[in-house]
Amino acid sequence: MAQTMTRPGSDERVPPLRRRPRQLPWPLNIYQTAIGKKYVMAVTGLALLGFVVVHMIGNLHLYEGPLQVNEYGEALRDLGGHLVPRTLLLWVMRIGLIIIFAAHIHSAWSLNRMNVKSNEKYAGERDYIAANFASRTMRWTGPIILLYLVFHLADLTWGVTFDGYVRGDVYHNVSESMSSVPVAIIYIVANVALALHIFHGAWSMFQSLGINNPTYNGLRRGIAAGLAGVILLGNLSFPILVQADFINEDNRSVPVGEFSSHDDGEGVE
Repeated sequence: MAQTMTRPGSDERVPPLRRRPRQLPWPLNIYQTAIGKKYVMAVTGLALLGFVVVHMIGNLHLYEGPLQVNEYGEALRDLGGHLVPRTLLLWVMRIGLIIIFAAHIHSAWSLNRMNVKSNEKYAGERDYIAANFASRTMRWTGPIILLYLVFHLADLTWGVTFDGYVRGDVYHNVSESMSSVPVAIIYIVANVALALHIFHGAWSMFQSLGINNPTYNGLRRGIAAGLAGVILLGNLSFPILVQADFINEDNRSVPVGEFSSHDDGEGVE
């Protein structure tokens, strides 16, 4: 409830300068504090980072050939075997990722609003060499990643961006999509933005979780740079090697369309 003030020597009440937000019940009220939002952003960022790493490793099956990468896609849809309906666990994971992604965006947005209102600065000494450039680009890399995610789903999961999309044939769809130079450029630019975001995000995550000590800051910087670099090289390899004709439709060991017979055959992407 907002507090009011009384003028000295008068019964007239002065309206509050700013209304306090309604307090949520515990433990949800923790999220109304800056510390709570930082923890949510750090934990959701860690979960999303894990997904990005696993997603990149899974897509490396492309280099084994169409049979292996398409079997990998089928394995994702068959998670749980015969114990649960086909694709159920995959959809549970997708919904969980959507919730985590939404929480990450909201915590970042609301933290920025709190910092603007209070005109706060970072407490403690900052390593500008490690964080300055990436932190200044966070306001741009975030929206770029969001737009890229929508395009990526439309391109390789929904199949609405190019002709010849084959449901469930990951190898064919990646080859067809990224053989377009404009599409390859989109993937390259977006993954550079993703790497910058991961670098600063991984660096800040440790600080948000209370790991901020000159003794370990060099290690923090190395982990952040290493994760961003590995993910960047892995993800850039796909459009670059498609453009280099390393991944193509020649000498396929699996006919186009063999994995498209299922009515739920979304691609692994």
